[in-house]
Amino acid sequence: MLLPACAQTPLKPKMTDAGIDSPASAIYIGNSFFYYNNSLHGHVGQLIAQGMPGFRHRATSVTISGSGFDWHDVDSYFRPNAIGGYSFGANNVVTFNKLDKLFDVAIMMDCSQCPLHPQLAPVFKDFAKKNADTVRKHGARPVYFMSWAYQDAPEMTAQLAEAYTREANANDAFVIPAGLAFARSIAQKPDLNLYVADKRHPSLAGTYLAACTTYAALFKKSPVGLAYNAGLDAATARHLQQVAWDTVQEYYKR
Repeated sequence: MLLPACAQTPLKPKMTDAGIDSPASAIYIGNSFFYYNNSLHGHVGQLIAQGMPGFRHRATSVTISGSGFDWHDVDSYFRPNAIGGYSFGANNVVTFNKLDKLFDVAIMMDCSQCPLHPQLAPVFKDFAKKNADTVRKHGARPVYFMSWAYQDAPEMTAQLAEAYTREANANDAFVIPAGLAFARSIAQKPDLNLYVADKRHPSLAGTYLAACTTYAALFKKSPVGLAYNAGLDAATARHLQQVAWDTVQEYYKR
């Protein structure tokens, strides 16, 4: 199914994968769009556990409410013996990690309006490059998380898709097309609410869709049929899994 015209972008992504097979570690750098509903990275981790049994994936989320690219000191997140140095394992036992490399990928999101705002769009452009260069300097791959339109402003979908794809192509970064997945789901099932009352933050269904899209994009695996459903009913979860898979297949032309 093709996306509606408002959800399409004429730009095509230069990178159709993250440049690393099955990244074993990720840092999510963003804002409340990431931390809503007990954090996006946790849901992605559950999908990985279901779809890739035995594969060990470590993820950390570093978020600041309302933040944009320019609020984060990305270089500091890669300092040794700090973020990722220990984690909580089985039975809540602290595990000290012996790390050859802190993170394989850094998944970064600007503020929800920043790429489109007249005053903040130049900041988005500047820090898209600065942060990608910083991530690459530390041996990780830069990944941009394409956010979604506000519920009452669907025209944002194509604008955000254009902005994120353009900067990714300019900076050799990979894009997770979550915003396009939101538009596809809304076109297919408009009664399924992907938002909370403020019309911008994700409902549980919205976070689950973003997680499925992230899983499908990063690992090039279909989430369709995975048992983990974040507490959603089976039919809703199956719809969102299929939307995520269809979106990444179409965006990357895989």
